[in-house]
Amino acid sequence: MNGRRVAITGLGVVSAAGIGVDAFWDGICSPGVDGVERRIEGFDASAYYPNTKEARRADRSTQFAIAASQEAIEQAGGIFSDPARSGVIYATGVGGMATFEEQVLLCSEKGERRVSPFLVPMMMPNASGAAISMRWGLQGPNETITTACAAGTHSIGYAARLIAMGRCDTIVTGGCEAAMTVTGIAGFRNMTALSNSGVSRPFDKDRDGFVMTEAAGVLVLEEWDAAEARGANILAEVVGAGSNADAHHITAPTPGGAGAVACMQLALDDAGLEPEDIVHINAHGTSTPLNDMAEAESVAKLFGTPGPAVTSIKGVTGHSLGAAGAIEAVALTLSMERRLIPPTSGFETLDPEMPAIDVVHGQAREWTPGPCMSNSLGFGGHNGSLLLAPPNS
Repeated sequence: MNGRRVAITGLGVVSAAGIGVDAFWDGICSPGVDGVERRIEGFDASAYYPNTKEARRADRSTQFAIAASQEAIEQAGGIFSDPARSGVIYATGVGGMATFEEQVLLCSEKGERRVSPFLVPMMMPNASGAAISMRWGLQGPNETITTACAAGTHSIGYAARLIAMGRCDTIVTGGCEAAMTVTGIAGFRNMTALSNSGVSRPFDKDRDGFVMTEAAGVLVLEEWDAAEARGANILAEVVGAGSNADAHHITAPTPGGAGAVACMQLALDDAGLEPEDIVHINAHGTSTPLNDMAEAESVAKLFGTPGPAVTSIKGVTGHSLGAAGAIEAVALTLSMERRLIPPTSGFETLDPEMPAIDVVHGQAREWTPGPCMSNSLGFGGHNGSLLLAPPNS
């Protein structure tokens, strides 16, 4: 990435696979679960707010974002840069859908006067980023990216560029989602995106759709030299990012994955790397027939076969929409730190129509960390690729 180097110094996550980084890692390295709704159980929002009233005035998605941010900032040791040069670039695919649905029903049943005065600040997509900014006094750029399932990846790439170009010295970034409402689930089900079996099987011949979930992921990004000077524990480096559009269809990817190929190449060019330099790809891997086929074809076209080791954590986590790229960036950073690639839960047999990519499955795979990629391919044709490298590379 041209300009100043960008360090990752803090991670935070709230996920159905586990609340907190350690529980999350254990979850994504497990065999996973089948036929179980991927809601986050045991989350206590009051643990992250000074009082229960403030917690109640935040949508569930924002509660997740605050919890993940607290963990990430604590791991980073705090925010050390000038508040005016410390920002928030955050993401969501939907925003406060639970609040919106609840208040629409209340209005219909009991009238307009019963609608909460907190409806708008709770449902607006930028609520989570705003809450993070206010909680920690971050007065730099505070922007929200809403590009469907690519939003989390786009937010991290954009945040890294703001640091690389010199606008900011620290940015809290990532994404959140809590759209598992009656209407939200019905919408995805009726468009036949969800698995009928309740099992997420990325790249498998029997995949039949994704399993919906909720989550939040947060990364603290810092200018490398400043992080090093203060003795921060640098977990990884953001070395490149790519973003483009298929301009093809509102939900279906370009056949053959042409848009994804171009996006991954943009990220490689940004990092000054060649395809053969990449040793691992955390795939979008949603378990839908069209997405997985297009992604497998795009990986094979750019990297050859078998190519880099490929995994999708959605077999365990489910698909968290706008938060997916954020929790997958957390997973990728942990993979480098712990020198293991999580298996693709739910995968047994590669779709015979796909090129022979190297899908990690069965159990976690030991590896020597090197430059690696995380892909997100969203509805609307949004593509995002992020390149991370271990801190000693």
